[in-house]
Amino acid sequence: MTPLNIAVYAGSAVYPRFGPFSPAAQYPEYEFKAVGEEPNGAYDAVRECLFLSGLDRQSFGSDAWNPFGELVRPGETILLKPNFVRESHPRDPDGWQYVITHSSIIRAVSDYLWKALKGRGRIIVGDAPQTDSSFARIRDLLQLDSLTRFYRSSGLDFSVVDLRKEEWRNEGGVIVDRRQLAGDPEGYVKFDLGNSSEFYQHKGVGQYYGADYCERELNGHHSKGRHEYLISGTAIKADVVFSLPKLKTHKKAGITVSLKNLVGINGDKNWLPHHTEPSLRFGGDERPKLTFKGFGERWMARRMRQLSLVTPQVGTLLHQRVRKAGSLVLGDTESVVRSGNWWGNDTLWRTCLDLNKILLYGNPDGTMRSPQHSNRKRHFVLVDGIIAGDGNGPMNPDPVHAGVVVFGTQAPRVDAVCAVLMGFDSERIPIVRNAFTAREYSLVDGVPENTTVISNRRFWSGNLAQIEVADTLKFRPHFGWVGRIERSRASIQSPESEFAAMGS
Repeated sequence: MTPLNIAVYAGSAVYPRFGPFSPAAQYPEYEFKAVGEEPNGAYDAVRECLFLSGLDRQSFGSDAWNPFGELVRPGETILLKPNFVRESHPRDPDGWQYVITHSSIIRAVSDYLWKALKGRGRIIVGDAPQTDSSFARIRDLLQLDSLTRFYRSSGLDFSVVDLRKEEWRNEGGVIVDRRQLAGDPEGYVKFDLGNSSEFYQHKGVGQYYGADYCERELNGHHSKGRHEYLISGTAIKADVVFSLPKLKTHKKAGITVSLKNLVGINGDKNWLPHHTEPSLRFGGDERPKLTFKGFGERWMARRMRQLSLVTPQVGTLLHQRVRKAGSLVLGDTESVVRSGNWWGNDTLWRTCLDLNKILLYGNPDGTMRSPQHSNRKRHFVLVDGIIAGDGNGPMNPDPVHAGVVVFGTQAPRVDAVCAVLMGFDSERIPIVRNAFTAREYSLVDGVPENTTVISNRRFWSGNLAQIEVADTLKFRPHFGWVGRIERSRASIQSPESEFAAMGS
């Protein structure tokens, strides 16, 4: 398989229900005895997608077929990086299926990786979900313990790791409890990209806002020429990282596929800029424009965050009440643009591309390899789009029963294909567009126009630029991105006029 080729398989849009998610058929190359008692369209889709990729095609249909044999070597350590962002959906009890990566995808990819490892090596499933998510609940929903027992009973070194340092409890949109975790067993590595960062000479220095309440700490990591990140030691020390992202829209990035998925290798989300304050007119991207009402909201929110930190018991309770009242008066974040949740966010894509640079070129001692293409770490991607999400992603999407699995060896190219299949223009999505021109450390070879799609759907096969809008999956963007990224959009308005009716 060449880096220019991306394999796309479209089939059943149903996940199996019972772990450890064995295939329903005894395929010739399958090395385990267990066969599932229910259909497993996800396993079939991964298998067909790998066949389309052309990996070890001459052996397909025999017990020797080993699609990852040319990508992975026996004895290596592999990090499987799914999207475990959150264990629940605000409107649908079963909505987690289109919010996080399904275990049946993890199982299928792991089986083929074990084939390539010849039983010698390690597979680690690791992620840093949103800090106010329950990793225990994620393990339960995905039946990850069943998967772990299955492999360990075969003598294989398979584990599941929560890469976070803390877990928070959130009530009413306010953090009410913080619990220290064991963290990454391989520790964390600090990197400073300095002038190689996508934030180099960015006008937002000193005005960044992240996932926590301590803005001073966040901005301290991104000031005076420093652009620092704390990265999972497991991710940095692994020989291979295999991303298994979910196919979804995203309120701050437009889409979340493999490039955005690397937010989950960080060790402390308060090192990650999410948006720049204040509004567009004043050099920020928190919202399109700052009205008097919006200014008052920002002032009150900052006071409440500070009060919650200084006096946790009284401050947190007051913060919850003020936040609830504010949502009634000003609208909640599912209907009003704020917090960088719109197409004008010029911050988050920089954070994500910096993380991609560190993954590809970072050393365990915090230094960076020389930026030659040959020095990149191996980073492969298989996208779970069996049941994808559109609309108000990433946490509150609507389901898209796409039945799609996408595989490639370069993350930016995979994301460009996914954007087009979703019905979007990848050139209008900053995280995808800028991945092809990242400063200092390249993330991909060539330009997106050179991408070739290989698919079981005839109208998707061929050059990426030739896929017709009518043949795409027609995802709905997050409301803050509507009218800006769809390929059928005829004209683009100014930020002020386009968002005039969207509130302050």
